[in-house]
Amino acid sequence: MVDYHAANNQPSGGPQTYMEQENDWDRDLLLDPAWEKQQRKTFTAWCNSHLRKAGTQIENIEEDFRDGLKLMLLLEVISGERLPKPERGKMRVHKINNVNKALDFIASKGVKLVSIGAEEIVDGNIKMTLGMIWTIILRFAIQDISVEETSAKEGLLLWCQRKTAPYKNVNVQNFHISWKDGLAFNALIHRHRPDLIDYDNLRKDDPVTNLNNAFEVAEKHLDIPKMLDAEDIVGTLRPDEKAIMTYVSCFYHAFSGAQKAETAANRICKVLAVNQENEQMMEDYEKLASNLLEWIRRTIPWLEDRTQQKTVNDMQAKQEDFRDYRTVHKPPKVQEKCQLEISFNTLQTKLRLSNRPAFMPSEGRMVSDINAAWHTLEGAEKGYEEWILSEIRRLERLEHLAEKFHQKAAIHESWTSGKEAMLTQKDYETSTLSEVKALLRKHEAFESDLAAHQDRVEQIAAIAQELNELDYYDSASVNDRCQKICDQWDTLGALTHRRKDSLERTEKQLESIDELYLEYAKRAAPFNNWMEGAMEDLQDMFIVHNIEEIQGLIAAHEQFKSTLPEANKEREAIQAIQAEVQKIAQSNGIKLSGANPYTTITPGSIDDKWEQAMAMVPQRDKALQEELNKQNSNDTLRATFATQANAVGAYIQAKMEEIGRISIEMNGTLEDQLTHLREYQQSILSYMPEINKLEGDHQHIQEALIFDNQYTSYTMEHLRVGWEQLLTTIARTINEVENQILTRDAKGISQEQLYEYRASFNHFDKDHTGSLIAEEFKACLISLGYDVENDKQKRSGQMVSDDFRALLISTGNSLGDTEFARIMSIVDPNNSGAVTFQAFIDFMSSETTDKDSADQVIASFKILAGDKNYIMPDELRRELPPDQAEYCIARMAPYTGPDGVPGALDYMSFSTALYGESDL
Repeated sequence: MVDYHAANNQPSGGPQTYMEQENDWDRDLLLDPAWEKQQRKTFTAWCNSHLRKAGTQIENIEEDFRDGLKLMLLLEVISGERLPKPERGKMRVHKINNVNKALDFIASKGVKLVSIGAEEIVDGNIKMTLGMIWTIILRFAIQDISVEETSAKEGLLLWCQRKTAPYKNVNVQNFHISWKDGLAFNALIHRHRPDLIDYDNLRKDDPVTNLNNAFEVAEKHLDIPKMLDAEDIVGTLRPDEKAIMTYVSCFYHAFSGAQKAETAANRICKVLAVNQENEQMMEDYEKLASNLLEWIRRTIPWLEDRTQQKTVNDMQAKQEDFRDYRTVHKPPKVQEKCQLEISFNTLQTKLRLSNRPAFMPSEGRMVSDINAAWHTLEGAEKGYEEWILSEIRRLERLEHLAEKFHQKAAIHESWTSGKEAMLTQKDYETSTLSEVKALLRKHEAFESDLAAHQDRVEQIAAIAQELNELDYYDSASVNDRCQKICDQWDTLGALTHRRKDSLERTEKQLESIDELYLEYAKRAAPFNNWMEGAMEDLQDMFIVHNIEEIQGLIAAHEQFKSTLPEANKEREAIQAIQAEVQKIAQSNGIKLSGANPYTTITPGSIDDKWEQAMAMVPQRDKALQEELNKQNSNDTLRATFATQANAVGAYIQAKMEEIGRISIEMNGTLEDQLTHLREYQQSILSYMPEINKLEGDHQHIQEALIFDNQYTSYTMEHLRVGWEQLLTTIARTINEVENQILTRDAKGISQEQLYEYRASFNHFDKDHTGSLIAEEFKACLISLGYDVENDKQKRSGQMVSDDFRALLISTGNSLGDTEFARIMSIVDPNNSGAVTFQAFIDFMSSETTDKDSADQVIASFKILAGDKNYIMPDELRRELPPDQAEYCIARMAPYTGPDGVPGALDYMSFSTALYGESDL
């Protein structure tokens, strides 16, 4: 029996291996002539589909190949190679030679032809001719088909099964009866060109219609010639497998271009999806950065406003607004700032992983710009809070001074009332000698009283001056009142001097004087002035800020009370003088005219003022005790705040140190680390009630106008900054692990590699700063077996010992200065002198993993464009999803090459722009 399908002796899977062939060809043809008919028709159509490219065809397959000319032409067309020049003679020997040249060419392609000789072909042996053509079909149309690691017949069958799997009533198991109803042919066409087939309207019970529909559509739209008649297939119990396989292989080759286009389109879609996602993240970053910067720009002028207020209440209202800003408005912005940094880091990681250029925010919206603006904001906050507190102190001092000024001014004005009239009267002109002397003594007493009041006037002027220096809002009225008092004081001085001169001139004429009255007047006046001063002091307002100050006032008050017995003795002595006057008058029968001629201070007024002063003493005691209680309460507030502040401060410090250790000593998988960090973050957030409690204690401190605290070194501002830094640090640490996961998944880095990288990085990070200086980074690379001079990474498979690391470093192993400078420019583009762990991971992953590139994207677009140097919008819309097609069309520049057509787009420059490259 003739074996038309024997394979060569090369190993299975080699370049010349093709499908195992059947050994029952001759018997099958003898048993079923219908198969011979089908093969004649199919093989003839298959040959003509190639020969027409050379401008010829065959009519009778066993006759037209007999001279070998068209057979050689067929082989040249399907192989793309030149065969030896054919012989043009008409003799049998010429024909045999030509056929032998064709058979030799077939054999040169690894096909072993058994029992097929040139003579049988020249003689028109139909079976031998069909066997030869089938061998050619196998070698040039079927052998190279490869689907999911299967090839040739099995590969073609698997391809058919995979493409028709979604279709109802289609179950491709072979190349004969599975195709009789025509649905499989229609399913293949519909899968690749759904616009050509209305599959849902096909009926399984109408195979002739189905087959004709598929064959006609394939011939008209897919350039696949009709190779079988529907009636031949339907009328045969088992259609010829080789005919069906030949026909189906034409479908495979027709759609193989679509396969490449689909692969190219998928690659482009993936690249575009990454770009669209990155652009959205860039847009979100820009928007969030703009909003945050705008909020900072709006807030800073408010914090820099130093418009002075008139009262303490007005400033306390500002303080309340500031507290509302710190507790309500600022915290969300702190979160936005942290999220902005995280988004920026994540975006840069995604860009690095997708081989895209780094994201450069628009001018003024860099993370550093936001940090600088935030720093300015916090500086303005600090200055604003300090200004509010200093203003409250200033206004509190001003209100106290203003009240003290008006109190002393009222006392002084009360005392001066009627004094000008008294000093300008002429009573001495009609008085007796004794009366004149009395007037003179009275005037001397008045001068003494006037001198005693000099201190009060100076105090009033000093207070007015201090109010002016402290920029008191009502300084004009204070100055006006002070000026009136001073002018009046000058007038009283002048009048006093003038009246004294008048009395002294009269005194020479008057000799009688009452010494006792004079003595009374001289002692009563200073004592009366002392009482007035004492009452003024007892009514004096005070302001203190701590226990020591109030204790000082209490001590001074106790000192004052200790002088009261001596003062009472002086009062009794003065009253005794008046009693002596009465006694002498009665003893000598002198009729007193009434009041003491030398003073208006009566014994009754002295007693009244004494009683008033004594009544003020317990009132002063009570006021001082209340203030002491208040200061004790303030001290309790200080201690309460300090206890909580010390605990919070220690907590924040401990957690910051703990995060530092966690970031260095991370164990387990990255997912385990991420879970642990998020749980740790939640445990820190659960501490928020303690922060809120401390804010409440701080509010009580401020409401009590407490400005210092000796029990703690922490301020609320310090703790707020520490808390915000703690939250930001744990968020950044989580983001670092998330980015490591992104890097690992995108770059295919194993967990063991990450452990190795982290262990080596931590080993050389001696000061635990989370970054390596240049020399430490260089040593880290050497420890991982990275050969910089050879410009490639050599991995030893395990971490080297510390001693070996030291040896490598000491000998300068392979780390050339030029190459190391190149690496540093990658991992430290800003020349900061430090390499972060994320930059280290990005570098190591980029050195060990493949990347998609502009060249790959250009190659994919070239497939979609049918090998043209440009692409049309319709081609993009046909091959890509609508949103991505429009994305490309909107961004591609018009093609300007010489072979372009109107509307053509430049996909090359677009592809290079995706990767930040200027050319291929």
